[in-house]
Amino acid sequence: MSIPIKFDRSVATYNSAATRSFEFFKRTTHLDDLYAKALRLPDGGFLVPTCDLHVDDDALIADLTAWRNADVTAYPSQFVATPASTQAWLRDRVLAATDRMLFLVVNKFGRAVGHMGFASAINDDASLEMDNIVRGIKAGDPGIMKRGMVALIDWAEEKLGPREIYLRVFESNTHAIAFYEKLGFVRDRLLPLTKHQNGSNVTYKPTAGGEKADTHFLRMTYRPQRKCSGEKMILTAGPSISAREASYALDAARHGWNNEWNKYLRKFEQSFADYIGVKHALATSSCTGALHLSLLALGIGKGDEVIVPELTWVATANAVLYTRATPIFADVEEDTWCLDADSVAAKITPRTKAVIPVHLYGQPARMDRILDVAKAHNLFVVEDAAPSIGAEFEGKRTGSFGHFGCFSFQGAKLLVTGEGGMLLTNDTELYQRALKIWDQGRVPGSFWIDANGWKYKMSNVQAAIGLGQLERVDELVEAKRRIFGWYAEGLRGVPHVRLNREPAGTRSIYWMTSIYLEESSPLSRETLRAELKKRNIDTRDVFPAISQYPIWPVKQAPQPRGTRIGARAINMPSGVCLKREEVQYVCEQIRALLK
Repeated sequence: MSIPIKFDRSVATYNSAATRSFEFFKRTTHLDDLYAKALRLPDGGFLVPTCDLHVDDDALIADLTAWRNADVTAYPSQFVATPASTQAWLRDRVLAATDRMLFLVVNKFGRAVGHMGFASAINDDASLEMDNIVRGIKAGDPGIMKRGMVALIDWAEEKLGPREIYLRVFESNTHAIAFYEKLGFVRDRLLPLTKHQNGSNVTYKPTAGGEKADTHFLRMTYRPQRKCSGEKMILTAGPSISAREASYALDAARHGWNNEWNKYLRKFEQSFADYIGVKHALATSSCTGALHLSLLALGIGKGDEVIVPELTWVATANAVLYTRATPIFADVEEDTWCLDADSVAAKITPRTKAVIPVHLYGQPARMDRILDVAKAHNLFVVEDAAPSIGAEFEGKRTGSFGHFGCFSFQGAKLLVTGEGGMLLTNDTELYQRALKIWDQGRVPGSFWIDANGWKYKMSNVQAAIGLGQLERVDELVEAKRRIFGWYAEGLRGVPHVRLNREPAGTRSIYWMTSIYLEESSPLSRETLRAELKKRNIDTRDVFPAISQYPIWPVKQAPQPRGTRIGARAINMPSGVCLKREEVQYVCEQIRALLK
């Protein structure tokens, strides 16, 4: 009986990211798009991805051939390259290989001076091999190869998320080994320098000059001794923008007008609907606008009541006010910090028409209990899924449970378009109602207006960025979950704090890693945050009990759990590009302050 192998979502996400990213680079057919995809180096220069354009570039092929022959001692097979063999290598061994990627190192004058890349990228270990690191000519730019390697490693860590980055070098190549050690690679182990050919192992040829043949590669693993010193502010949020978003945005800016004015809008909407698992999607200017449209499409208006959580951003309840209905505040759960179904049930009156659960900070609300209460009392359900793109409750993505689901792409969220949102529904009639309101009450295909409407539209350029982000969303989710794991490790055993963790049956995206400062803490929340700020660590309070804002038409007593959590919890630096050493620094400072 075979033992089933447990599926590792993080490994699958890494392999998918590497495959799709490499393919995206390689299939470039226009020079302006190529440079939109290039990785910019600090102090000048680029890493330009090799692509289909380069196969027939005779000048480049000649340069590559010369470099390969000049560096023949770095290759185990000790070949002699020709333009034809180099062209075939680039076409068949690099561009046609799903697990390989090669970048040209281009100096600030636009001239290729070397290359470097990745090999063996698709595997069950989520490991990534750096390969083909060749300085071709004198760059006229000292240090460009070092800057290139640092930039390429940073790109891989942010965009792919490998568990390990390594390279192989001849054990006799002391110069190269010293270079890699300065970059943060450490000696791992020796690997036999053999290849399998015709059923037998064959030793590679000797190095140039007739010396004794190398018998081993030295495997070196990237383990830089980086330590965050706190010299720069560590922010609470920040997006990851890749070549994909840059390429799409350039295309939309140059060509996304007239007949193609909605090219990316339609793609973004359909792709988002498919990702969440619903029939219809409508891109909006904000999540607030999506919430407002949802309530209008459901007929919510003056005299109605809509139940919202005590713990949320003000926009959730403001959308209710926009319809002239009244927001009623229910308490939240102790473990999820999301809307408590029992509290919802206790707030229902004959005027209650809808409930808006919020998947707070990427943590899914317990939708089964909320839907049961809503069904029993014939209430509409509108999910404020603003910060929870990719989160799951019992295997189903947030935003797919209610009559409507609403998302945010504001610049601090997991998926960003600068500002923007999305309205989702499985109900075609409700979608048509929302669409008409969204389109200013227009009769389709005309300028005739026969109903009141609103202007909550997203631009095509924003949608282009959003589509690029959506095509990377699983990698972004894994990055957030990885950051939470670093916090869990770094805060283990620290007194007076506890992390807001996902309960069983849910999969949080940990858009914000949040801590609860227990009543036993020797420092108040305000003092702890102030001390962290002195150490260049930015934090923010979680939302307060919003029922206490003076703007609501009906005054209501604060809800106990929401009030307590809102007064004691903190959102930690959680930007998707955070590095492990930054999180370690944050944890060390908290540990020192609360010891």
